[in-house]
Amino acid sequence: MQAWHITTLALMAFYLCSQVHMAVGLECYVCSNQTGNIEKCLNTIKTCESFENVCGTEIRWGSQPYFTEGAQKQYYVSKRCMTKEQCQSKRRRYMQHYCTHIWYEDWACNECCQGDRCNYFVI
Repeated sequence: MQAWHITTLALMAFYLCSQVHMAVGLECYVCSNQTGNIEKCLNTIKTCESFENVCGTEIRWGSQPYFTEGAQKQYYVSKRCMTKEQCQSKRRRYMQHYCTHIWYEDWACNECCQGDRCNYFVI
């Protein structure tokens, strides 16, 4: 009987450990207002909260801290974990008015993706 109990406990432990992998959250690259898709934006990974189901990437072209006409412009990249609803809402707002990619204007674009570390690249 002892061997049967040990075998059963070992199988149950193995099963539970194998299920833990499925409970691990989404992993996204994270950074804030970096001057390009370099260093921190490519090396910092976060395990998202259970309710965050997409990785979001925001790329802006303009001047900091406030977008100012005539000021020196550069790229600013931010990446984070988000809910799908948050990301799609931001994407709709940017795509409608701001995501122009016109070099002499300030602009911002947002992308959403699903899957571990899917926000490595910036479009």
